[in-house]
Formats: sequence, C-alpha cells, structure tokens
Amino acid sequence: MDKYFPELGLTESDCSERKWVESTLFWYNSPKGNSIDFLLERPNNGSNFFKSRSDYVKKPIPKEGISAIWQTMVGFKNTNLVMQWNPYGGRMWEIEESATPFPHRAGNLFLIQYPLSWVEEGAEAANFYTNMSKSLYDFMTPFVSCSPRESFLNYRDLDIGANLGSGMDEGIAEIYGRKYFKGNFDRLVKVKTMVDPDNFFRNEQSIPPLPKEYLGA
Repeated sequence: MDKYFPELGLTESDCSERKWVESTLFWYNSPKGNSIDFLLERPNNGSNFFKSRSDYVKKPIPKEGISAIWQTMVGFKNTNLVMQWNPYGGRMWEIEESATPFPHRAGNLFLIQYPLSWVEEGAEAANFYTNMSKSLYDFMTPFVSCSPRESFLNYRDLDIGANLGSGMDEGIAEIYGRKYFKGNFDRLVKVKTMVDPDNFFRNEQSIPPLPKEYLGA
C-alpha cells in the first residue's frame, strides 16, 4: 500500500491480516479475538428483517442531483435506510464483460446498495419499510443505469423479478437474469441446460435451462 497508495499514509499497525472467514467476524462487529465458532451462534436479540436493492452508476451525477439525493436522504432520518456507494474501476475495468459471469466492469463508476433493516414484526411494518426502500429506489432512476437497470447479484432483490411458484417462467428469468448478468445470461442458460436440464438446482432467481421443446425432446 505504501508503494502504490502513499497518499493514504497507512502503516503496518493500521492493517491486520486474516483469513476470509475471519473477516466475516469483523463485518459482523464481533469483538476482536472471537473464535469463528461465534458465527454458529444464533442471535438472541429477537427478529431482524432486512431488505436490499442495488444500482449501477455509469455517468457522473451532477451537483444538483447530489443535492437532491442529500435532501431525500435527510427525509429518511431516524430510520435505518442508508445508501452505500462502492467505487469501481482499476483492474475491474481491464477485464472483459464476458470473461466471467459477472459483467459489471468497464463503464461503471460505482455500485449503490440500499440496505434497510427493521425489527418490528407483521405485514404492516414490512409494507411500510419496503415501500420506503422502493421510494428511494424509484427516486434514483434518473441517475443510474437503464435498459436494463442493472443489479448486483449478491444484493439479491426479488422485486426486480422472481419465479415465486414451483414452475420456471423463462420470460421472468430473462428480466432478472439480464439485470444481474447482462449479455452473459444467454451463455449461462446454455451451461445450465448442459449440466442441469431438469432444473433440479433452483431458487427464485436461478438461471433456467432451455425448454425441452427447444432441445427436440
């Protein structure tokens, strides 16, 4: 870090080396020195509900847009709704979109996450908080990617499309699939068809196999 980013002024005492699984303790705010067995303990602080959405930003947001976003966030004070911007670029931009299933590379300035958590139980509370999350997501429409409005798979959001029943609607799968994987979705469908043609491994936003009528079955 001292060689490539001397402006940060980091020293060895500022850094700690740990295994990836140990890093999850850090992000979970676990006290330093805790064993990874801490991750096996179920929380005993009651219910905790969570909703997340995501966006990609490809063009700089103008000053007036930043001001409007700030004023909107002020309106959500005293809630747990936040907006997290993760900058992209560097090595990520040098890798082709088609090199891996993850396509969000060159051209993306940053990723936005909209995490929201609450503890109140019941449908009324769930609707209140998810509608709050949706209002911020809708407000951000002019500032983010479009056609499709791209999303980050690790921040799974069933509101961008989901197969909630026992069947698989390929049209719905293509909606969320292109938001997560862009042009790589077609290749992923081919791989899925090869390795799991009967769609045994599936979830609400999984990759579908090609319908059997397209395979001559």
